[in-house]
Amino acid sequence: MTATVNEFNWPDRIVIGTIGEPGSRTFYLQARAGSELASIALEKQQAAVVAEMIDEILDQLSTVDGNPFSVPEHTPVELVDNEALEEVDELFRVGSMNLGWDASVAQVVLEAFSLNEEDEETYDPDGPGALMRVRMPVGTARAFAMRTHEIVAAGRPMCANCGYPIDPDGHTCQDETGQ
Repeated sequence: MTATVNEFNWPDRIVIGTIGEPGSRTFYLQARAGSELASIALEKQQAAVVAEMIDEILDQLSTVDGNPFSVPEHTPVELVDNEALEEVDELFRVGSMNLGWDASVAQVVLEAFSLNEEDEETYDPDGPGALMRVRMPVGTARAFAMRTHEIVAAGRPMCANCGYPIDPDGHTCQDETGQ
């Protein structure tokens, strides 16, 4: 059996959103091109790291002499997407992710590999796993990163004393070992 590949080369929409209340939210990466819609579950930390890395890639590219890829410094207002997720039908849970740059089409390439239940650290392209590959133009990538930062930050507030999240039903500070 070969891997299932969901590929979005010029998505109409690519966002990270959540379902649930802060403290028990499920994060989803959702891509749509025409009538094709795909949603995959990921961890909050994975979402945060992807947004940071996309910003780093774009910031580095914008410093190339003459900015040949027209990388915007800030999110173009016309690309801001604050809409809720569309209908979510989870295809898989993300195990690992790759991020790259395709200079031939000036796109950020995001690959998300399904979690392998047997060996959570590897992805076998010839196995029964799944892959979502999304290619984003630079403006879309900047908008994606901005929204993702906002979604991640919209969770529970952090305790000023211990740095751990404050639950809606109360909070007891924890020491550095989590006790």
